[in-house]
Amino acid sequence: MNSIFALLPVVIFLLFLFLLDSFKLVVKKQLLLCIVWGILSATLAYFINTLALNHFQIGFDNLSKYISPFIEELLKIVVVLILIKSKRIGFMIDAAIYGFAAGAGFALAENIFYLYTNNDPNLLIWIIRGLGTSIMHGGCTALFALVVVGAKNRDASPILNFMAAIGLAYLIHSMFNHFYVSPIIQTAGIVVVLPLVFILIFNFNEKQLQDWLEIEFANEVELLNMINKGQFRNTKAGEYLTSLKSKFEGEVILDMYCFISLYLELSIKAKRNIMLKESGFAPMIEPDINNKLSEIKQLRKQIGKVGELTLAPLIRMNYRDLWKLKTLE
Repeated sequence: MNSIFALLPVVIFLLFLFLLDSFKLVVKKQLLLCIVWGILSATLAYFINTLALNHFQIGFDNLSKYISPFIEELLKIVVVLILIKSKRIGFMIDAAIYGFAAGAGFALAENIFYLYTNNDPNLLIWIIRGLGTSIMHGGCTALFALVVVGAKNRDASPILNFMAAIGLAYLIHSMFNHFYVSPIIQTAGIVVVLPLVFILIFNFNEKQLQDWLEIEFANEVELLNMINKGQFRNTKAGEYLTSLKSKFEGEVILDMYCFISLYLELSIKAKRNIMLKESGFAPMIEPDINNKLSEIKQLRKQIGKVGELTLAPLIRMNYRDLWKLKTLE
């Protein structure tokens, strides 16, 4: 019975978040990677905390309130940062799920360790650990991922937002370990508040995602049709590109034209796949897609940063746009 209350709640909560992802943004292999890293980070945290306790005169109470929260949060977020760096997270929805998965893996490893070393018969302790501490671990890492990815999509300062995100995760974790209120009230608060917070965030973000798909998709299809029909010059985008002839060599203008055309094609295919997954269909995989992705990378290098900035009024290669292309790999 102790093991059920210690381990099951965080798994159920992760499943709950996974089911909220109606657009099927989460990749199961990446989700498993986050859980595995969470388990490994718990192991690393145990050795680091033990080392700190044995070699520095800080005491267990100070360690658990001030030092451990920072060490543990810093370790848990590593896998989230790797996924963000490699453009594997696109929206706050999948960011929250991957973040919670890393925290869930950490909590599972921690509770298994406590069950093995100190299987206290008091069921209330394991209810608090399973519903309180475990959900807290997942929630802190999820909130970190939400803040960082939200900032990336707004093109906000990465350093400031990273500091704000890790500071928020640390503050919540540290306050939880202080037990300012009764552990039972604290646990009840987490169980009630955290699901509501995630539901609100997911609903808001899904509306953003829906608008992003519908509005951009329609505009991109229209512009690509104009290019394919040879009517690109008649568009405002075509007029803008023509006006650049005096500033760039002919070869660069041609590369820009090819870049716009190929980007629109790949962007439409990426959005199409997202919409197919949302409707319960398998995404379409085309044999030449990797060649086209390599081609657009090469074109991006050829036009350079100056060319990319010049095309910004037509095509924005921000974080979400790069993530979108990654989904085609």
